[in-house]
Amino acid sequence: MPHHASHYLAEGPRVGIRHFTYEDGAEFTARARESKDLHQPWLFPPDSAPAYTAYAARLIEDPSKAGFLVCEKADGSIAGFININNIVEGGFQSGTLGYGAFAHAAGRGLMREGLDLVVRYAFGPMRLHRLEINVQPRNAPSIALARGCGFRLEGFSPNMLFVDGAWRDHERWAITAEMIEEPGRR
Repeated sequence: MPHHASHYLAEGPRVGIRHFTYEDGAEFTARARESKDLHQPWLFPPDSAPAYTAYAARLIEDPSKAGFLVCEKADGSIAGFININNIVEGGFQSGTLGYGAFAHAAGRGLMREGLDLVVRYAFGPMRLHRLEINVQPRNAPSIALARGCGFRLEGFSPNMLFVDGAWRDHERWAITAEMIEEPGRR
């Protein structure tokens, strides 16, 4: 099932990041089905072939989005995904992150390594200046990942996003290119 990428956009000790492909559908949807208990009620990644195709098409074809798969270097298996949505260029140079680990990889530090790679890739080759993450306040693992990767809490937005049938409160976390250069910051 794993896709063996011959080229990663960036690599760490245990994971590499690469863009989504349509060929990743079978592994991605199987991992999403296996991870429902981990993801819900926070996240609902595509778990069928048609849903994955539509999802991947947006990430592959829409220039305001960039999708990254976090893959274990040992065997190429997909550990999770990180998407940059709402990419705005010009004076803003910003994007909004969404992410999820798959159950078999959760709690192993792979997503932290992957998120660090995506942040550096976004501030490097993508030339972005700011990344934001919006997290529901009770989603402790997601908040821990944002904090652990150097994001700072910037605020609270009531009824910000429509998730799982209702408007949900979210904490707003952000990081800028200058923050990853601060001594002792990361």
